Amino acid sequence: MKTRLVLGGLAAALALALAALLQLNRLDEGSPSATSAAPGDAATQLSRGAYLARVGNCAGCHTAAGGAPYAGGRGVPTPFGTVFAPNLTPDAATGLGRWSADEFWRALHNGRSRDGRLLSPAFPYDNYTLVRRDDADALFAYLQSLPAVAAPARPHQLRWPFGSQAALAVWRAFSFRPGVYQDDARQDARWNRGAYLSQGLAHCSACHGSRNALGATPGPERFDGAMLTELGWYAPSLHDPREASVSGWSEADLRQWLRSGRHEGAAALGPMAEVVLGSTQHLQDDDLAAMARYLRSLPQQQSRPPATRPEPALRQIGAKLYEQHCAGCHGAQGRGQRGAYPALAGNRTVLMDEPANLLRIIQRGGFAPATAGNPRPFGMPPFAGLLTEREQAALASFLRHAWGNEAADVRELDVLRLQNRRVD
Repeated sequence: MKTRLVLGGLAAALALALAALLQLNRLDEGSPSATSAAPGDAATQLSRGAYLARVGNCAGCHTAAGGAPYAGGRGVPTPFGTVFAPNLTPDAATGLGRWSADEFWRALHNGRSRDGRLLSPAFPYDNYTLVRRDDADALFAYLQSLPAVAAPARPHQLRWPFGSQAALAVWRAFSFRPGVYQDDARQDARWNRGAYLSQGLAHCSACHGSRNALGATPGPERFDGAMLTELGWYAPSLHDPREASVSGWSEADLRQWLRSGRHEGAAALGPMAEVVLGSTQHLQDDDLAAMARYLRSLPQQQSRPPATRPEPALRQIGAKLYEQHCAGCHGAQGRGQRGAYPALAGNRTVLMDEPANLLRIIQRGGFAPATAGNPRPFGMPPFAGLLTEREQAALASFLRHAWGNEAADVRELDVLRLQNRRVD
């Protein structure tokens, strides 16, 4: 009886995978034409492609530590295992040397490799499908101009069956629809440019989008916040004023933050510091203004703080730790120092319901990116080797209740959970 049930379940899964593959093939056939746009001036196209590679921060994933730029090999941790980014240089044997512009377009637009294999959604083709063909061609031309580097692909380390073609086909059937970005007629050209960049090549929802059990986001236009479990950081919601909404920021402040990684009251830390360093600081002024316009217009939805039992004794321990280790820079009243150390009173990173980022900063320090607009950022030392898990929780709890702050206490268990689920 059990054998029949197992065989029946496998047959149903195979049937679903086959149906998904057939449906996906129909979607691919109905996708926009893969006819390349007129190439235009070669030098202009290369310059444009280099700029678009910055917009997408392609080197961020496709460059291993100490490796050649764009030669791949960096591991991208996911809940299902590690995906290793491939070589994007024009090496004929291990890179894109034998690829055509049509094949590159298909990878971006449909998530298929040169040989037709389905690609892992760790490569965010659910965002890149929105990229227009002329931009894809310019990006491909730039990648083809890079020095060729022989760097064989590292096999992915994914738990079975998540890396199988059948599993990917099922995922795509439920979670992916190809389609180039279409301007919203209700909005002006600047807003649409910002939406095109943010939803497409900049793939903001890849981090800031919430994910279901299959690892899929609701769509490239949703930025509801998500725990980057394998990194130990939380990508806050861009729709929530209590988290990272910028609807109340001025356009000038948001442009400064995207350009330099800081403005009064906020600094880019953790994964976002990498984004500013490798991508947004290099954006043209018009595109920064467009992204600022779009991000400031996102619909707002405020979360409700959880109700938890307070622990006054823990906060008292934290108050002593703050006086000993933190007050010298951030001030006795948590007001910080203008241009150097951020205020902690009213700081959204301190107050977010999810305390992961606050704990991560306490543990590993805080280091904003060194950018042209902020070439020598002030940093904060790490305290993981100095404070116990209970002391880290105590310090975080104090910060979340001092100087008018109101947020739930942090427990030692929160610290331990963060340590157990992250990848360093």
